Amino acid sequence: MAKLPQTFGELKKSGYQSKSIKEELRANLIANLKEGKSSFDGIHGYDTTVIPQLERAILSEHNINLLGLRGQAKTRLARLMIGLLDEYIPFIKGSEVNDDPLKPLSRFAIEQIEVHGDKTPIAWLHRDDRFYEKLATPDVTISDLIGDIDPIKAANMKLSYADERVIHFGMIPRANRCIFVINELPDLQARIQVALFNILEEGDIQIRGFKLRMPLDLQFIFTANPEDYTNRGSIVTPLKDRIGSQILTHYPKDIETAKTITAQEASLQENRSSKIHVPNLAKDLVEQIGFEARNSEYVDVKSGISARMSITAYENLLSTAEHRCLQNGEKETTVRFSDIVGMIPAITGKVELVYEGEQEGASFVAERLIGAAAKTLFLQTFPKIEKLKHEEQEDPYDPLLAWFFEESSFELYDDAKNKDYANALNKVAPLDDLIGEYASKTEPIDALFLKEFILWALVEFEKLNKKRIDNGVAFKDGYSAYLSGLS
Repeated sequence: MAKLPQTFGELKKSGYQSKSIKEELRANLIANLKEGKSSFDGIHGYDTTVIPQLERAILSEHNINLLGLRGQAKTRLARLMIGLLDEYIPFIKGSEVNDDPLKPLSRFAIEQIEVHGDKTPIAWLHRDDRFYEKLATPDVTISDLIGDIDPIKAANMKLSYADERVIHFGMIPRANRCIFVINELPDLQARIQVALFNILEEGDIQIRGFKLRMPLDLQFIFTANPEDYTNRGSIVTPLKDRIGSQILTHYPKDIETAKTITAQEASLQENRSSKIHVPNLAKDLVEQIGFEARNSEYVDVKSGISARMSITAYENLLSTAEHRCLQNGEKETTVRFSDIVGMIPAITGKVELVYEGEQEGASFVAERLIGAAAKTLFLQTFPKIEKLKHEEQEDPYDPLLAWFFEESSFELYDDAKNKDYANALNKVAPLDDLIGEYASKTEPIDALFLKEFILWALVEFEKLNKKRIDNGVAFKDGYSAYLSGLS
């Protein structure tokens, strides 16, 4: 990289032209679009919805409000906009507000140029340092965001409180020429939102009677949850009017997109102490639980089901299999359906329950969501289960149910070694017939997971009965379980 100018005079000779931050973002986005280059790598499922709208807002040089439920990559989108900034911009060395040497705002910068002229020292700000973020909470003050009078500065410099040099600038002035993100905007008190009006529209800063004409150059990104509009606060109307574009985010619309996000974000996938194979059906199940939660009668869908639920659930799934390997002294294993139960702590902490859900309990709701996901995925491969059928009508599940009727018990243990687990499931011969008939393309390594999955799904459809035993589960046919209950 060529040596950057270090003085005001060198900067002018270099031919540097000032650009506002919105002009920077627009110019670099245009260059990316012409080259067919993505500006938002790592964001999935928004290619035809959110990203085109965001790009149009940048082209329009708008301040932006990203409106959506939790876990919809709102903050991630804002952070990725850093990549659309120029790599370096010059500013007057020592300036608190990143003064553009060609367009100085602060009294400090103006005096520096008046005193030193072309020898005024210049520093350079990298784009990674041009991102400011503030979580809006009820205790945020105007002093935090805009600034206040600093009595210590006034005393040290022997200045009166009427001198603008005694002002201590807040986060927003210090973020001049930067991207400034305010997360959860409705949580910001209305009077603080009012203080943003002039900054967005006029560039005025008003601090305890001071009215400084400082046309700050910022790209504002706000994020908000639509539920916050009624639960905790609202965005005041005049402020909404000054935000150029409001963009609605959303959750993944299909399992494949959701799986891509989880695989990208989940940690500890490569450095496990054991080699763990995860069948594709297990990955589908992890994501389907989230889809079921967003339609569950027990879950408050207005608060959203974050993508973080699937990510942490997947991490727990891997850890459950790893834990079993460590106990058994095994170097590799395949995820089992019973490992899914290990995901419950990741589910219960990330779903907001309605009254009915609270009455039933978080663990009960998590188990119901797992069961609903199993039923949904089961019917995508295997025939629909008829509760009532004619006597002459063949049922593809009859041989399997008959096998369980003839067996006194069938048990699977949570900590069973790979060999014992395989032997137990392989004894159930009708499972092989079902897989051969309806899932013949199943990879051999995934067959055991699918066999156990079938058993758990048939429990959900009330064709089999499942009972928790010490460190495992016992499966019986429904009729035998009924007779056992009577006895």
